[in-house]
Amino acid sequence: MKKHGRLHLILRFSQQVRGYFLIVLLASFISTILNALIPRIFSFTIDQVLVPGGISYLKEHLWILSLVVIGIALVNGVAIYLYRSNTAKAGETFAKTMRDMLFYHVQRLPVKWHAQNQTGDIIQRCTADVETIRNFVVTQVLEVFRTVFLLVTSLVMMFSMNVKLTFVALAFTPVIVLYSGVFYHLIARNFTAADEAEGELSTVVQENATGVRVVRAFGREKFEIDRFDEKNDIFARLWIRLGTLSGLYWAVGDLITGFQVLFIITLGAVEAVHGGITAGEFIAFASYNTTLVWPVRSLGRILSDMSKAGVSFDRVNYILDSEEEDMSEEGKKPEHMDITFDHVTFGYGDGQNVLKDVSFHIKEGATYGILGGTGSGKSTLVHLLDRLFVLEKGRIQIGGVDIQDIPVGWLREHVGMVMQEPFLFSRTIRENIAAANPEATMEEIREAAKIACVDEEILSFPDGYDTMVGERGVTLSGGQRQRVAIARMLIAKAPIMVFDDSLSAVDAETDTRIRRALKEKMKDATVILISHRITTLMEADRILVLNHGKEEETGTHRELIERDGIYRKIYEIQMNQDDRRLLEEGGEVDERISDRQ
Repeated sequence: MKKHGRLHLILRFSQQVRGYFLIVLLASFISTILNALIPRIFSFTIDQVLVPGGISYLKEHLWILSLVVIGIALVNGVAIYLYRSNTAKAGETFAKTMRDMLFYHVQRLPVKWHAQNQTGDIIQRCTADVETIRNFVVTQVLEVFRTVFLLVTSLVMMFSMNVKLTFVALAFTPVIVLYSGVFYHLIARNFTAADEAEGELSTVVQENATGVRVVRAFGREKFEIDRFDEKNDIFARLWIRLGTLSGLYWAVGDLITGFQVLFIITLGAVEAVHGGITAGEFIAFASYNTTLVWPVRSLGRILSDMSKAGVSFDRVNYILDSEEEDMSEEGKKPEHMDITFDHVTFGYGDGQNVLKDVSFHIKEGATYGILGGTGSGKSTLVHLLDRLFVLEKGRIQIGGVDIQDIPVGWLREHVGMVMQEPFLFSRTIRENIAAANPEATMEEIREAAKIACVDEEILSFPDGYDTMVGERGVTLSGGQRQRVAIARMLIAKAPIMVFDDSLSAVDAETDTRIRRALKEKMKDATVILISHRITTLMEADRILVLNHGKEEETGTHRELIERDGIYRKIYEIQMNQDDRRLLEEGGEVDERISDRQ
């Protein structure tokens, strides 16, 4: 896993905004110098013009000094405009670059990583944490340079007027820096806890929004409300504590700086009375001291925000440091589509193997069925075939080539999958089907839908193929979602097609129609059928029965029912005596089962 330092990330994300940053720094420098001139002009006016015996020409033409002040104000206004506008441009461009890079990286992270990280927390890192970093980099990092400019100009002016008073003013600086450092660590620790609590709260909201049907169906509203209240209370308490710390920090800071201003005014008045400083210089010095106090106070704000940004940098870093899948196009490409599983053993890292020494072979163009109970490893087999997880023991080959040597992009283009729980995007039905082949024509989309036995139902909708399916396809029934997902896979025309229990939500008659259409239209494709329904599998060329991750038995339907094994027991449970008699006579069982359903 690669590691990125915080400075490295700032430089990496700010490549496109360096021009904006330079303009901001230049405008900030100009504005600081111009602001430093104003107290000097007032001091000059009081000490050199308005006093008896002062410069008579300027005393008679005070408008000249007024014009100078107005001119400085106008130029300063332009500088501030450039500062603010380019800060906004830099900030939004910086955040956009960071979000783009994060989204791109997340898209290329392996499925295993997504399985180990909560969706709400990922969203939190890509949104709220990005915003925290943006605010720090654009506001506080640039403010550091502005603070340096102000400190230097103020100190130069103050030392030029009275060295003793300047040292008195500076004596309070170490105190402010010290207490700022203490609060820096306190705020960092509490912000970490608050940020993580926000991620957990986002996860609860996200899970409830996507699983609203399950919550309603099982009457879990009170449980979920209590669960949300618990997370929300923790979140609120942490942020209240953080706000209390911030309030205490600024209150202590106001007290210290108040004492500093009081000391300067008192000592400055004494100095003025004894002639150590003129009246004009005293007023200018007090003005510069006020300017000096603000950047020193800003140092504390910078440290405070730096602690928050540091936490957010680490959270964003966690994503960027996670290793991407190898999407290289280099590798071997098989010449045929025979599939071989050779002594495959696999576990998800919890110490238990889901698959245990599984071996079988699928010929190109064959239909292969897989049957097994819940947790027997059926879905894991096809996930490994598509390299959604990394196989550590055994080999899987396509056309005699180890899938680890096949480019991932090529592999997934040639292995079409319909997952057990089909996911549809919040777009039209047409866009969902065409997602696997954006260049597909309307005729091709309808042809895929016909094979999936969903074309007629789509046309019955008021908007037909332009019907919006809603988030995660909630406006469609379970069977319709499965069939739209099947059509999406079919339109890619992959030579290997995997149906991971994707016919479970359709009735037996529709199941039969889909399989017949596949056999007729996609007869050259290698088909893997995973199902708990015997009628779905019994026409397969070969059937594998898994039991607790092990290969229990394999053979054709006829061979398996002649044995006294798991397949025959399931067969006898699912089909009554009349169904079996019709099957033996060559009759159609699927329609009879459909009628009973």
